[in-house]
Amino acid sequence: MAAESTKSPGGRVQDLWNFALELYARAGVEQACLELQDTGSDVCLLLTGAWLQRRGVRCLDERLQALQQAAAPWQREVIAPLRQVRQDWRANASQDAELAALREQVKKLELQAERILLDRLQALAENWPNEAGGDDWLIRLAGGNSAALQVLRGAVDHP
Repeated sequence: MAAESTKSPGGRVQDLWNFALELYARAGVEQACLELQDTGSDVCLLLTGAWLQRRGVRCLDERLQALQQAAAPWQREVIAPLRQVRQDWRANASQDAELAALREQVKKLELQAERILLDRLQALAENWPNEAGGDDWLIRLAGGNSAALQVLRGAVDHP
């Protein structure tokens, strides 16, 4: 997998946010990501790993740990509470238009928080060199293989 696949027409490497949006829009990826999230995976880290894998960046322990250390506090303190509120309001929002509107605002905040995290992860990893070898980013970040991970991998490997 060459870095060419994440380069824009001007030759610059595609930013992580736009890569994530394009990947997430592919058939089956949204559902796979939700399944992986339900089993404890950090989808922002998985999308970052997919971006790094597509670019040919080697998965090293110190890089993996740096990403996880950067993501964990933001996930725990910002994204997870927003997601919990949004999920807690799901049932009642179907019966209450005002609550539904508030829930949509929370959903937008959650997405904005995820974008901030992806921007931070990109800033951390964007200068890591392309080099052959190393472990598989997706398996390392997901903690093992699964059918959902294979869907995500298929979308990454076959753009």
